Amino acid sequence: MTVYDTKPWLTFYDPWVTPEIEIPDETYVDLLERAIRHDPDRAVFHFLGSTYTYRDLDRYSASFAGYLASRGCVSGDVVGVNLPNTPQYLIALAGILRAGCVASGVSPLLTPKEMANQMNDTSVKCLVTLDAIFENRVQKIRDDVPSLKSCIVTNITDFLPPHKRFLAKLLKKVPVGKVEPIAGKQVVSFMDVVRNYGASRPQVRIDPQDTCLIQYTGGTTGLPKGAVLTHRNLVSNILQATQWLDLKMGKGVACSGFPFFHQAGLFLGLTTMSLSHTQCLIPDPRNTDHVCKEISQYRPSMMLHVPALYQMLMDNPAFAKIDFSSCKVCISGAAPFSKEAITALEAIVGAGKVVEILGMTEASPLITMNPCKGKKKLGSVGLPLQSTRVKVVDAETGTVEVPVGEVGELIVYGPQVMKGYHKKPEDTAKTLRQFQGETWLYTGDVVRMDEDGYIFIADRSKDMLIVGGYKVFSREVEDVLSEHAAVQLCAIVGLPDPKRPDSQVVKAVIQLSAQAKGRDPESIKKELFDHCRESLTPYKVPKIIEFTDAMPLTNVGKVDKKVLRG
Repeated sequence: MTVYDTKPWLTFYDPWVTPEIEIPDETYVDLLERAIRHDPDRAVFHFLGSTYTYRDLDRYSASFAGYLASRGCVSGDVVGVNLPNTPQYLIALAGILRAGCVASGVSPLLTPKEMANQMNDTSVKCLVTLDAIFENRVQKIRDDVPSLKSCIVTNITDFLPPHKRFLAKLLKKVPVGKVEPIAGKQVVSFMDVVRNYGASRPQVRIDPQDTCLIQYTGGTTGLPKGAVLTHRNLVSNILQATQWLDLKMGKGVACSGFPFFHQAGLFLGLTTMSLSHTQCLIPDPRNTDHVCKEISQYRPSMMLHVPALYQMLMDNPAFAKIDFSSCKVCISGAAPFSKEAITALEAIVGAGKVVEILGMTEASPLITMNPCKGKKKLGSVGLPLQSTRVKVVDAETGTVEVPVGEVGELIVYGPQVMKGYHKKPEDTAKTLRQFQGETWLYTGDVVRMDEDGYIFIADRSKDMLIVGGYKVFSREVEDVLSEHAAVQLCAIVGLPDPKRPDSQVVKAVIQLSAQAKGRDPESIKKELFDHCRESLTPYKVPKIIEFTDAMPLTNVGKVDKKVLRG
Protein backbone atom coordinates (compact mmCIF):
# COMPACT_ATOMS: atom_id res chain seq x y z
CA MET A 1 0.00 0.00 0.00
CA THR A 2 1.34 3.45 -0.98
CA VAL A 3 0.89 6.87 0.60
CA TYR A 4 -1.69 7.65 -2.09
CA ASP A 5 -3.80 4.78 -0.80
CA THR A 6 -3.47 5.70 2.90
CA LYS A 7 -4.67 9.27 2.13
CA PRO A 8 -2.74 11.30 4.72
CA TRP A 9 -4.64 14.40 3.55
CA LEU A 10 -7.79 13.28 5.37
CA THR A 11 -6.15 14.35 8.64
CA PHE A 12 -6.16 17.96 7.46
CA TYR A 13 -9.78 18.15 6.32
CA ASP A 14 -11.91 20.72 8.14
CA PRO A 15 -14.03 19.06 10.87
CA TRP A 16 -17.27 19.21 8.88
CA VAL A 17 -15.76 17.62 5.74
CA THR A 18 -16.25 13.87 5.34
CA PRO A 19 -13.83 11.59 3.44
CA GLU A 20 -16.63 10.51 1.09
CA ILE A 21 -19.79 12.22 -0.09
CA GLU A 22 -23.07 10.53 -0.76
CA ILE A 23 -24.12 11.20 -4.34
CA PRO A 24 -27.91 11.16 -4.71
CA ASP A 25 -29.65 9.82 -7.78
CA GLU A 26 -30.44 13.37 -8.90
CA THR A 27 -29.78 15.66 -11.84
CA TYR A 28 -28.67 19.28 -11.79
CA VAL A 29 -32.25 20.22 -12.66
CA ASP A 30 -33.41 18.56 -9.43
CA LEU A 31 -31.02 20.80 -7.47
CA LEU A 32 -32.19 23.88 -9.36
CA GLU A 33 -35.90 23.18 -8.82
CA ARG A 34 -35.29 22.74 -5.09
CA ALA A 35 -33.42 26.06 -4.92
CA ILE A 36 -36.18 27.90 -6.77
CA ARG A 37 -38.78 26.56 -4.33
CA HIS A 38 -36.60 27.39 -1.30
CA ASP A 39 -37.02 31.17 -1.52
CA PRO A 40 -38.60 32.43 -4.76
CA ASP A 41 -38.23 36.07 -3.73
CA ARG A 42 -34.51 35.88 -3.03
CA ALA A 43 -32.23 37.69 -5.51
CA VAL A 44 -30.66 35.29 -7.99
CA PHE A 45 -28.37 37.93 -9.54
CA HIS A 46 -27.46 41.59 -9.51
CA PHE A 47 -26.54 43.11 -12.86
CA LEU A 48 -25.45 46.71 -13.40
CA GLY A 49 -27.80 47.99 -10.70
CA SER A 50 -30.75 45.72 -11.55
CA THR A 51 -31.83 42.77 -9.41
CA TYR A 52 -33.81 39.67 -10.41
CA THR A 53 -35.26 36.96 -8.18
CA TYR A 54 -35.55 33.19 -8.30
CA ARG A 55 -39.20 33.69 -9.20
CA ASP A 56 -38.03 35.62 -12.27
CA LEU A 57 -35.50 32.90 -13.09
CA ASP A 58 -38.22 30.27 -12.79
CA ARG A 59 -40.60 32.09 -15.14
CA TYR A 60 -38.06 33.17 -17.73
CA SER A 61 -36.17 29.87 -17.90
CA ALA A 62 -39.41 27.87 -18.11
CA SER A 63 -40.44 30.04 -21.07
CA PHE A 64 -37.02 29.51 -22.63
CA ALA A 65 -37.40 25.75 -22.22
CA GLY A 66 -40.86 25.99 -23.79
CA TYR A 67 -39.42 27.80 -26.79
CA LEU A 68 -36.80 25.10 -27.31
CA ALA A 69 -39.50 22.43 -27.20
CA SER A 70 -41.54 24.39 -29.76
CA ARG A 71 -38.54 24.33 -32.10
CA GLY A 72 -38.22 20.59 -31.84
CA CYS A 73 -35.30 20.50 -29.42
CA VAL A 74 -35.33 17.23 -27.51
CA SER A 75 -33.17 15.53 -24.90
CA GLY A 76 -29.55 15.47 -26.00
CA ASP A 77 -29.81 18.33 -28.49
CA VAL A 78 -27.08 20.94 -28.01
CA VAL A 79 -27.82 24.64 -27.50
CA GLY A 80 -24.91 27.07 -27.71
CA VAL A 81 -24.66 30.08 -25.40
CA ASN A 82 -22.55 32.84 -26.94
CA LEU A 83 -22.76 35.58 -24.29
CA PRO A 84 -20.74 37.44 -21.67
CA ASN A 85 -21.73 37.28 -17.98
CA THR A 86 -25.29 38.60 -18.20
CA PRO A 87 -28.68 37.53 -16.81
CA GLN A 88 -29.48 36.07 -20.23
CA TYR A 89 -26.66 33.52 -19.83
CA LEU A 90 -27.98 32.05 -16.58
CA ILE A 91 -31.61 32.18 -17.75
CA ALA A 92 -30.71 30.40 -20.99
CA LEU A 93 -28.56 27.87 -19.11
CA ALA A 94 -31.40 27.03 -16.72
CA GLY A 95 -33.88 26.83 -19.60
CA ILE A 96 -31.66 24.57 -21.70
CA LEU A 97 -31.17 22.11 -18.85
CA ARG A 98 -34.82 22.18 -17.80
CA ALA A 99 -35.72 21.27 -21.39
CA GLY A 100 -33.45 18.22 -21.13
CA CYS A 101 -31.03 19.68 -23.66
CA VAL A 102 -27.24 20.06 -23.45
CA ALA A 103 -25.62 23.47 -22.88
CA SER A 104 -22.36 24.39 -24.59
CA GLY A 105 -20.56 27.66 -24.00
CA VAL A 106 -19.39 29.45 -27.15
CA SER A 107 -16.87 32.14 -26.26
CA PRO A 108 -17.81 35.65 -27.48
CA LEU A 109 -14.12 36.08 -28.35
CA LEU A 110 -14.08 33.37 -31.04
CA THR A 111 -13.64 34.28 -34.68
CA PRO A 112 -16.43 33.34 -37.13
CA LYS A 113 -14.43 30.33 -38.33
CA GLU A 114 -13.77 29.16 -34.75
CA MET A 115 -17.46 29.55 -33.92
CA ALA A 116 -18.47 27.47 -36.95
CA ASN A 117 -15.94 24.75 -36.09
CA GLN A 118 -17.18 24.44 -32.52
CA MET A 119 -20.88 24.55 -33.40
CA ASN A 120 -20.43 21.96 -36.13
CA ASP A 121 -18.52 19.74 -33.71
CA THR A 122 -21.57 19.54 -31.41
CA SER A 123 -24.25 19.96 -34.13
CA VAL A 124 -25.65 23.00 -32.31
CA LYS A 125 -29.38 23.26 -32.97
CA CYS A 126 -29.96 26.65 -31.38
CA LEU A 127 -27.63 29.56 -30.57
CA VAL A 128 -28.12 32.36 -28.03
CA THR A 129 -25.99 35.33 -29.00
CA LEU A 130 -25.53 39.10 -28.78
CA ASP A 131 -26.90 41.29 -31.56
CA ALA A 132 -23.39 42.66 -32.25
CA ILE A 133 -21.98 39.13 -32.61
CA PHE A 134 -24.96 38.15 -34.73
CA GLU A 135 -24.27 40.96 -37.22
CA ASN A 136 -20.48 40.71 -37.32
CA ARG A 137 -19.88 36.97 -36.99
CA VAL A 138 -22.98 34.78 -37.17
CA GLN A 139 -24.05 36.34 -40.47
CA LYS A 140 -20.65 35.43 -41.94
CA ILE A 141 -21.18 31.74 -41.15
CA ARG A 142 -24.91 31.66 -41.85
CA ASP A 143 -24.47 28.89 -44.42
CA ASP A 144 -21.65 27.02 -42.66
CA VAL A 145 -23.56 25.45 -39.74
CA PRO A 146 -26.31 23.29 -41.27
CA SER A 147 -27.52 21.96 -37.89
CA LEU A 148 -28.36 25.47 -36.64
CA LYS A 149 -32.12 26.07 -36.83
CA SER A 150 -32.65 29.03 -34.51
CA CYS A 151 -30.80 32.15 -33.35
CA ILE A 152 -32.01 33.83 -30.16
CA VAL A 153 -30.59 37.34 -30.17
CA THR A 154 -30.20 39.74 -27.26
CA ASN A 155 -28.45 42.94 -26.24
CA ILE A 156 -26.37 43.35 -23.10
CA THR A 157 -28.86 45.94 -21.83
CA ASP A 158 -32.05 43.89 -22.30
CA PHE A 159 -32.44 43.24 -18.57
CA LEU A 160 -31.79 46.84 -17.54
CA PRO A 161 -34.58 49.39 -16.89
CA PRO A 162 -35.75 51.28 -20.03
CA HIS A 163 -33.97 54.52 -19.15
CA LYS A 164 -30.65 52.73 -18.61
CA ARG A 165 -31.03 50.83 -21.89
CA PHE A 166 -31.74 54.08 -23.73
CA LEU A 167 -28.78 55.93 -22.23
CA ALA A 168 -26.35 53.04 -22.71
CA LYS A 169 -27.18 52.79 -26.41
CA LEU A 170 -27.36 56.56 -26.92
CA LEU A 171 -23.94 57.07 -25.35
CA LYS A 172 -22.57 54.00 -27.19
CA LYS A 173 -21.44 52.34 -23.96
CA VAL A 174 -22.51 48.92 -25.23
CA PRO A 175 -22.10 47.27 -28.63
CA VAL A 176 -25.24 47.09 -30.77
CA GLY A 177 -25.78 45.01 -33.90
CA LYS A 178 -28.33 44.88 -36.68
CA VAL A 179 -30.58 41.83 -36.59
CA GLU A 180 -31.82 40.60 -39.96
CA PRO A 181 -33.44 37.34 -41.09
CA ILE A 182 -31.43 34.31 -42.18
CA ALA A 183 -33.01 32.07 -44.78
CA GLY A 184 -33.93 28.66 -43.37
CA LYS A 185 -33.34 29.68 -39.74
CA GLN A 186 -35.59 31.35 -37.22
CA VAL A 187 -34.19 34.57 -35.78
CA VAL A 188 -35.99 35.68 -32.63
CA SER A 189 -35.53 38.16 -29.81
CA PHE A 190 -34.49 36.75 -26.42
CA MET A 191 -37.04 38.98 -24.71
CA ASP A 192 -39.82 37.70 -26.99
CA VAL A 193 -38.83 34.15 -26.06
CA VAL A 194 -38.97 34.66 -22.29
CA ARG A 195 -42.18 36.70 -22.44
CA ASN A 196 -44.26 34.81 -24.99
CA TYR A 197 -43.74 31.09 -24.55
CA GLY A 198 -45.64 30.47 -21.34
CA ALA A 199 -44.28 29.75 -17.89
CA SER A 200 -44.59 25.96 -17.79
CA ARG A 201 -41.53 24.06 -18.90
CA PRO A 202 -41.79 20.86 -20.95
CA GLN A 203 -41.97 17.73 -18.82
CA VAL A 204 -39.00 15.62 -19.87
CA ARG A 205 -37.22 12.77 -18.17
CA ILE A 206 -33.57 13.51 -17.37
CA ASP A 207 -31.21 10.84 -16.09
CA PRO A 208 -28.14 11.56 -13.93
CA GLN A 209 -25.97 9.88 -16.59
CA ASP A 210 -27.29 12.19 -19.33
CA THR A 211 -24.97 14.84 -20.72
CA CYS A 212 -25.41 18.21 -19.00
CA LEU A 213 -22.62 20.29 -20.56
CA ILE A 214 -20.17 20.09 -23.42
CA GLN A 215 -17.52 22.57 -22.33
CA TYR A 216 -14.58 23.36 -24.55
CA THR A 217 -11.04 23.41 -23.20
CA GLY A 218 -8.91 26.48 -23.79
CA GLY A 219 -6.99 24.89 -26.63
CA THR A 220 -3.59 25.56 -25.03
CA THR A 221 -2.28 22.22 -26.28
CA GLY A 222 -3.96 22.17 -29.68
CA LEU A 223 -7.49 22.63 -31.00
CA PRO A 224 -10.15 23.01 -28.29
CA LYS A 225 -11.87 19.79 -27.27
CA GLY A 226 -15.39 19.44 -25.90
CA ALA A 227 -15.40 17.82 -22.46
CA VAL A 228 -18.63 15.87 -21.96
CA LEU A 229 -19.87 16.42 -18.41
CA THR A 230 -22.90 14.52 -17.15
CA HIS A 231 -25.48 15.67 -14.63
CA ARG A 232 -23.89 13.26 -12.16
CA ASN A 233 -20.46 14.84 -12.73
CA LEU A 234 -21.82 18.33 -11.99
CA VAL A 235 -23.98 17.29 -9.03
CA SER A 236 -21.01 15.45 -7.49
CA ASN A 237 -18.66 18.42 -7.83
CA ILE A 238 -21.28 20.86 -6.54
CA LEU A 239 -21.87 18.69 -3.47
CA GLN A 240 -18.11 18.39 -2.91
CA ALA A 241 -17.67 22.19 -3.05
CA THR A 242 -20.79 22.87 -0.99
CA GLN A 243 -19.60 20.72 1.89
CA TRP A 244 -15.94 21.79 1.62
CA LEU A 245 -16.78 25.50 1.76
CA ASP A 246 -19.57 24.94 4.30
CA LEU A 247 -22.13 26.65 2.07
CA LYS A 248 -25.72 26.87 3.32
CA MET A 249 -28.92 26.96 1.30
CA GLY A 250 -30.11 30.54 0.75
CA LYS A 251 -27.25 32.15 2.68
CA GLY A 252 -24.57 33.33 0.29
CA VAL A 253 -23.54 36.02 -2.18
CA ALA A 254 -20.84 35.36 -4.78
CA CYS A 255 -18.78 37.62 -7.00
CA SER A 256 -16.56 36.34 -9.80
CA GLY A 257 -14.67 37.71 -12.77
CA PHE A 258 -14.46 34.29 -14.46
CA PRO A 259 -16.48 34.27 -17.70
CA PHE A 260 -19.29 31.75 -17.94
CA PHE A 261 -17.79 30.24 -21.09
CA HIS A 262 -14.92 29.07 -18.83
CA GLN A 263 -15.78 26.05 -16.70
CA ALA A 264 -14.75 27.74 -13.44
CA GLY A 265 -17.13 30.64 -14.03
CA LEU A 266 -19.94 28.41 -15.23
CA PHE A 267 -19.49 26.08 -12.25
CA LEU A 268 -19.84 28.99 -9.84
CA GLY A 269 -23.02 30.09 -11.64
CA LEU A 270 -24.43 26.56 -11.46
CA THR A 271 -23.47 26.23 -7.80
CA THR A 272 -24.98 29.54 -6.70
CA MET A 273 -28.26 28.75 -8.48
CA SER A 274 -28.38 25.28 -6.94
CA LEU A 275 -28.06 26.76 -3.43
CA SER A 276 -30.46 29.69 -3.77
CA HIS A 277 -27.48 32.05 -3.48
CA THR A 278 -27.06 35.42 -5.18
CA GLN A 279 -24.40 36.26 -7.75
CA CYS A 280 -23.04 39.64 -8.75
CA LEU A 281 -22.62 39.40 -12.52
CA ILE A 282 -19.44 40.98 -13.88
CA PRO A 283 -19.63 41.46 -17.68
CA ASP A 284 -16.21 43.17 -17.85
CA PRO A 285 -13.74 42.05 -15.13
CA ARG A 286 -11.12 44.51 -16.36
CA ASN A 287 -13.34 47.34 -15.16
CA THR A 288 -12.06 47.16 -11.60
CA ASP A 289 -13.97 50.30 -10.58
CA HIS A 290 -17.20 48.43 -11.31
CA VAL A 291 -16.00 45.27 -9.57
CA CYS A 292 -15.07 47.27 -6.47
CA LYS A 293 -18.48 48.95 -6.52
CA GLU A 294 -20.26 45.59 -6.68
CA ILE A 295 -18.20 44.18 -3.82
CA SER A 296 -18.77 47.27 -1.69
CA GLN A 297 -22.53 47.36 -2.34
CA TYR A 298 -23.45 43.67 -2.13
CA ARG A 299 -20.73 42.45 0.26
CA PRO A 300 -20.18 38.96 -1.16
CA SER A 301 -19.43 36.07 1.15
CA MET A 302 -17.36 34.38 -1.57
CA MET A 303 -15.15 35.66 -4.38
CA LEU A 304 -13.58 33.69 -7.22
CA HIS A 305 -10.98 35.31 -9.47
CA VAL A 306 -7.79 34.52 -11.32
CA PRO A 307 -4.62 35.87 -9.66
CA ALA A 308 -4.23 38.53 -12.37
CA LEU A 309 -7.62 40.03 -11.48
CA TYR A 310 -6.86 39.99 -7.75
CA GLN A 311 -3.67 41.86 -8.61
CA MET A 312 -5.59 44.38 -10.75
CA LEU A 313 -8.05 44.91 -7.90
CA MET A 314 -5.23 45.48 -5.42
CA ASP A 315 -3.81 48.09 -7.80
CA ASN A 316 -7.10 49.99 -7.53
CA PRO A 317 -7.05 52.20 -4.38
CA ALA A 318 -10.80 51.66 -3.91
CA PHE A 319 -10.28 47.95 -3.20
CA ALA A 320 -8.35 48.53 0.02
CA LYS A 321 -11.16 50.73 1.38
CA ILE A 322 -13.85 48.03 1.14
CA ASP A 323 -15.24 46.35 4.26
CA PHE A 324 -14.53 42.64 3.78
CA SER A 325 -15.95 41.46 7.10
CA SER A 326 -18.75 39.56 5.31
CA CYS A 327 -16.33 37.82 2.94
CA LYS A 328 -15.51 34.30 4.14
CA VAL A 329 -13.36 33.04 1.29
CA CYS A 330 -11.41 34.38 -1.69
CA ILE A 331 -10.86 31.50 -4.10
CA SER A 332 -8.02 31.67 -6.59
CA GLY A 333 -7.53 29.34 -9.52
CA ALA A 334 -6.50 28.79 -13.16
CA ALA A 335 -3.01 30.26 -12.71
CA PRO A 336 -0.17 30.41 -10.14
CA PHE A 337 -0.58 32.92 -7.29
CA SER A 338 2.69 34.02 -5.72
CA LYS A 339 3.14 33.87 -1.95
CA GLU A 340 3.87 37.59 -1.88
CA ALA A 341 0.64 38.43 -3.71
CA ILE A 342 -1.42 36.17 -1.43
CA THR A 343 0.07 37.87 1.63
CA ALA A 344 -0.72 41.29 0.16
CA LEU A 345 -4.30 40.26 -0.65
CA GLU A 346 -4.93 38.83 2.82
CA ALA A 347 -3.65 42.07 4.34
CA ILE A 348 -6.73 43.65 2.74
CA VAL A 349 -9.43 40.95 2.89
CA GLY A 350 -8.38 39.21 6.11
CA ALA A 351 -5.94 36.55 7.18
CA GLY A 352 -6.56 32.98 6.05
CA LYS A 353 -9.29 33.86 3.55
CA VAL A 354 -7.41 33.05 0.34
CA VAL A 355 -8.00 29.48 -0.81
CA GLU A 356 -6.08 28.17 -3.81
CA ILE A 357 -7.61 25.42 -5.90
CA LEU A 358 -6.72 23.10 -8.76
CA GLY A 359 -9.32 22.42 -11.37
CA MET A 360 -9.72 21.57 -15.03
CA THR A 361 -12.65 21.43 -17.40
CA GLU A 362 -12.35 17.64 -17.60
CA ALA A 363 -13.06 17.38 -13.84
CA SER A 364 -16.15 19.61 -13.72
CA PRO A 365 -13.72 21.40 -12.64
CA LEU A 366 -12.62 20.97 -8.98
CA ILE A 367 -9.95 18.41 -8.01
CA THR A 368 -8.11 19.87 -5.01
CA MET A 369 -8.65 22.76 -2.62
CA ASN A 370 -6.99 24.16 0.46
CA PRO A 371 -9.03 23.81 3.66
CA CYS A 372 -11.46 26.63 4.23
CA LYS A 373 -10.59 27.14 7.91
CA GLY A 374 -7.84 24.63 8.61
CA LYS A 375 -4.20 24.41 7.67
CA LYS A 376 -3.29 26.10 4.39
CA LYS A 377 0.12 25.90 2.78
CA LEU A 378 1.13 28.89 0.70
CA GLY A 379 1.95 27.84 -2.82
CA SER A 380 -0.11 24.66 -2.52
CA VAL A 381 -3.32 24.03 -4.44
CA GLY A 382 -4.55 22.06 -1.47
CA LEU A 383 -5.83 18.58 -0.76
CA PRO A 384 -7.83 16.11 -2.87
CA LEU A 385 -11.57 16.64 -2.50
CA GLN A 386 -13.92 14.15 -0.89
CA SER A 387 -14.47 10.89 -2.84
CA THR A 388 -11.47 11.81 -4.97
CA ARG A 389 -8.40 9.61 -5.31
CA VAL A 390 -5.17 11.00 -6.70
CA LYS A 391 -1.78 9.59 -7.54
CA VAL A 392 1.45 11.16 -8.77
CA VAL A 393 3.00 8.98 -11.45
CA ASP A 394 6.14 9.02 -13.52
CA ALA A 395 5.50 11.60 -16.25
CA GLU A 396 7.37 9.60 -18.86
CA THR A 397 5.58 6.26 -18.50
CA GLY A 398 2.43 7.18 -16.61
CA THR A 399 2.40 3.74 -15.02
CA VAL A 400 4.62 3.98 -11.93
CA GLU A 401 3.83 5.92 -8.76
CA VAL A 402 6.62 8.26 -7.64
CA PRO A 403 7.64 8.63 -3.97
CA VAL A 404 6.24 11.44 -1.85
CA GLY A 405 8.07 14.70 -2.53
CA GLU A 406 9.11 13.79 -6.08
CA VAL A 407 7.54 15.37 -9.15
CA GLY A 408 5.33 13.50 -11.57
CA GLU A 409 2.03 13.76 -13.41
CA LEU A 410 -1.14 14.08 -11.36
CA ILE A 411 -3.82 11.52 -12.17
CA VAL A 412 -7.34 11.62 -10.72
CA TYR A 413 -10.20 9.22 -10.07
CA GLY A 414 -13.52 10.59 -8.86
CA PRO A 415 -17.22 11.12 -9.61
CA GLN A 416 -16.52 14.55 -11.13
CA VAL A 417 -14.31 13.21 -13.94
CA MET A 418 -15.77 13.71 -17.40
CA LYS A 419 -17.31 11.05 -19.61
CA GLY A 420 -14.81 11.84 -22.38
CA TYR A 421 -14.17 14.28 -25.23
CA HIS A 422 -17.02 14.79 -27.68
CA LYS A 423 -16.42 12.82 -30.87
CA LYS A 424 -12.69 12.52 -30.13
CA PRO A 425 -12.01 8.91 -29.11
CA GLU A 426 -8.24 9.17 -29.66
CA ASP A 427 -7.93 12.25 -27.42
CA THR A 428 -10.20 10.59 -24.86
CA ALA A 429 -7.98 7.50 -24.83
CA LYS A 430 -4.91 9.67 -24.19
CA THR A 431 -6.52 11.48 -21.27
CA LEU A 432 -8.72 8.80 -19.69
CA ARG A 433 -6.29 5.91 -19.31
CA GLN A 434 -6.16 2.60 -17.53
CA PHE A 435 -4.14 2.47 -14.32
CA GLN A 436 -4.22 -0.69 -12.22
CA GLY A 437 -7.50 -1.79 -13.81
CA GLU A 438 -9.37 1.51 -13.44
CA THR A 439 -9.90 4.51 -15.72
CA TRP A 440 -8.06 7.59 -14.44
CA LEU A 441 -7.89 11.17 -15.67
CA TYR A 442 -4.34 12.10 -16.68
CA THR A 443 -4.27 15.84 -15.99
CA GLY A 444 -1.03 16.87 -17.68
CA ASP A 445 -0.12 18.76 -14.49
CA VAL A 446 3.37 18.07 -13.15
CA VAL A 447 3.10 18.17 -9.37
CA ARG A 448 4.61 16.99 -6.13
CA MET A 449 2.77 15.87 -3.03
CA ASP A 450 4.23 16.45 0.42
CA GLU A 451 3.97 14.05 3.36
CA ASP A 452 0.67 15.61 4.47
CA GLY A 453 -0.99 15.15 1.08
CA TYR A 454 -0.84 18.80 -0.05
CA ILE A 455 -0.35 19.19 -3.80
CA PHE A 456 2.13 21.68 -5.27
CA ILE A 457 2.08 22.47 -8.98
CA ALA A 458 5.49 22.26 -10.59
CA ASP A 459 4.27 22.91 -14.13
CA ARG A 460 1.95 21.99 -16.90
CA SER A 461 3.68 19.22 -18.81
CA LYS A 462 3.69 21.39 -21.94
CA ASP A 463 5.42 24.22 -20.03
CA MET A 464 8.26 22.10 -18.68
CA LEU A 465 11.63 23.01 -20.20
CA ILE A 466 14.59 20.76 -20.96
CA VAL A 467 17.92 22.53 -20.46
CA GLY A 468 21.03 20.49 -21.13
CA GLY A 469 19.13 17.31 -20.32
CA TYR A 470 17.74 18.71 -17.04
CA LYS A 471 14.09 19.44 -16.38
CA VAL A 472 13.23 23.05 -15.52
CA PHE A 473 9.78 23.75 -14.09
CA SER A 474 8.64 27.22 -15.06
CA ARG A 475 6.56 27.61 -11.88
CA GLU A 476 9.69 27.28 -9.71
CA VAL A 477 11.53 30.03 -11.60
CA GLU A 478 8.44 32.25 -11.69
CA ASP A 479 8.05 31.94 -7.92
CA VAL A 480 11.63 33.08 -7.40
CA LEU A 481 11.23 36.05 -9.75
CA SER A 482 7.95 37.05 -8.07
CA GLU A 483 9.82 37.57 -4.80
CA HIS A 484 11.57 40.62 -6.29
CA ALA A 485 9.89 43.98 -5.69
CA ALA A 486 10.35 45.02 -9.34
CA VAL A 487 8.14 42.20 -10.62
CA GLN A 488 4.38 42.51 -10.92
CA LEU A 489 3.78 39.63 -13.35
CA CYS A 490 6.22 37.18 -14.87
CA ALA A 491 6.30 34.15 -17.12
CA ILE A 492 8.98 31.64 -18.07
CA VAL A 493 9.08 30.15 -21.56
CA GLY A 494 11.60 27.97 -23.36
CA LEU A 495 13.25 28.99 -26.62
CA PRO A 496 15.20 26.69 -28.95
CA ASP A 497 18.89 26.63 -28.09
CA PRO A 498 20.78 27.45 -31.33
CA LYS A 499 23.82 25.58 -30.03
CA ARG A 500 21.95 22.43 -28.98
CA PRO A 501 18.90 21.19 -30.88
CA ASP A 502 17.91 18.95 -27.95
CA SER A 503 17.98 21.78 -25.42
CA GLN A 504 16.18 25.03 -24.60
CA VAL A 505 17.09 28.49 -23.36
CA VAL A 506 15.21 29.84 -20.33
CA LYS A 507 13.56 33.17 -21.08
CA ALA A 508 11.78 35.38 -18.53
CA VAL A 509 9.15 37.90 -19.61
CA ILE A 510 8.38 40.45 -16.91
CA GLN A 511 5.80 43.15 -16.38
CA LEU A 512 7.32 45.64 -13.97
CA SER A 513 5.66 46.80 -10.77
CA ALA A 514 4.63 50.43 -10.42
CA GLN A 515 7.58 51.19 -8.14
CA ALA A 516 10.06 49.87 -10.72
CA LYS A 517 8.77 51.82 -13.68
CA GLY A 518 11.08 54.68 -14.62
CA ARG A 519 14.17 52.93 -13.28
CA ASP A 520 17.06 51.94 -15.53
CA PRO A 521 16.06 48.65 -17.22
CA GLU A 522 19.59 47.28 -17.31
CA SER A 523 20.11 47.77 -13.59
CA ILE A 524 16.81 45.97 -12.91
CA LYS A 525 17.92 43.08 -15.13
CA LYS A 526 21.16 42.80 -13.20
CA GLU A 527 19.26 42.68 -9.91
CA LEU A 528 16.97 39.97 -11.26
CA PHE A 529 19.83 37.87 -12.61
CA ASP A 530 21.62 38.16 -9.26
CA HIS A 531 18.44 37.28 -7.37
CA CYS A 532 17.90 34.16 -9.49
CA ARG A 533 21.52 33.03 -9.11
CA GLU A 534 21.12 33.18 -5.34
CA SER A 535 18.06 30.93 -5.34
CA LEU A 536 18.36 28.65 -8.37
CA THR A 537 20.83 26.16 -9.73
CA PRO A 538 22.68 27.60 -12.74
CA TYR A 539 20.75 25.77 -15.49
CA LYS A 540 17.44 27.14 -14.12
CA VAL A 541 18.56 30.79 -14.17
CA PRO A 542 17.02 32.71 -17.10
CA LYS A 543 19.46 33.50 -19.88
CA ILE A 544 17.17 36.16 -21.32
CA ILE A 545 15.08 38.72 -19.47
CA GLU A 546 12.60 40.76 -21.46
CA PHE A 547 10.29 43.50 -20.16
CA THR A 548 6.76 44.05 -21.43
CA ASP A 549 4.34 46.90 -20.79
CA ALA A 550 1.41 44.48 -20.52
CA MET A 551 1.59 40.72 -20.16
CA PRO A 552 -0.54 38.98 -22.80
CA LEU A 553 -3.44 37.23 -21.10
CA THR A 554 -5.93 34.66 -22.30
CA ASN A 555 -9.62 35.48 -22.14
CA VAL A 556 -9.79 34.15 -18.56
CA GLY A 557 -6.74 36.00 -17.28
CA LYS A 558 -4.02 33.37 -17.58
CA VAL A 559 -0.66 34.42 -19.00
CA ASP A 560 -0.74 33.46 -22.67
CA LYS A 561 2.53 31.59 -23.10
CA LYS A 562 1.75 30.72 -26.71
CA VAL A 563 2.04 34.43 -27.53
CA LEU A 564 5.27 34.74 -25.53
CA ARG A 565 6.83 31.81 -27.35
CA GLY A 566 5.99 33.50 -30.64
